[in-house]
Amino acid sequence: MKDKNVKKELTILFWVFIIGSIAGFIFEVTVVFFQKGHFELRQGLIYGPFIPVYGIGAMCYYIVLSKTKIKNKIQIFLITMILGGITEYLCSLIQEKAFGTISWDYSYLPFNINGRTSLLHCIYWGIGGVLYITYIDPFLNKMIDKTNIKAFDLITIILSIFIIFDISISWMAADRQTERKNNIEPENRLDIFLDKNYPDEYMNRIFNNKKDVC
Repeated sequence: MKDKNVKKELTILFWVFIIGSIAGFIFEVTVVFFQKGHFELRQGLIYGPFIPVYGIGAMCYYIVLSKTKIKNKIQIFLITMILGGITEYLCSLIQEKAFGTISWDYSYLPFNINGRTSLLHCIYWGIGGVLYITYIDPFLNKMIDKTNIKAFDLITIILSIFIIFDISISWMAADRQTERKNNIEPENRLDIFLDKNYPDEYMNRIFNNKKDVC
């Protein structure tokens, strides 16, 4: 019974990441459309409509709130507002330290923290947290309980493999792009493969909101 519960928790956590990443992609594309009047992709990974920062934020929602008995919407809003802001700040910091780039800069907004997050975006995270606890968490639990176990497990395994590959290749391609900017020549077959299949033009088109840090 304990093993089944652990398996269920990990499965839910994985799907929380997937749903959060896709919801974040939809949110970003929608915001850009209203800001600029046209559609722009806002991918966080090379393949698929995923933005991991939102998936990580959703996972934090689940880890912190799913086992609590907090039902008060204001409390949920405040907790997820803080969780989301911390997640967004740390993801921006890690990206800058790892690749020398940033994908968002909120310096132009009031009450921002080093441009990595802002009060406005923390409010967005809080609203997302309330929606998650109210709708997504109950839906996931019901879906996992009622769906054919073998079929659902197979889908989860296949998608897990794909996401691990997607995250890995995206990280390596971004790291290799940073090396090219620093005039580092390819040292092995992997570097040559990345240079050939993920050149700067391709990477800049996929991650069109990414900027170098001066």
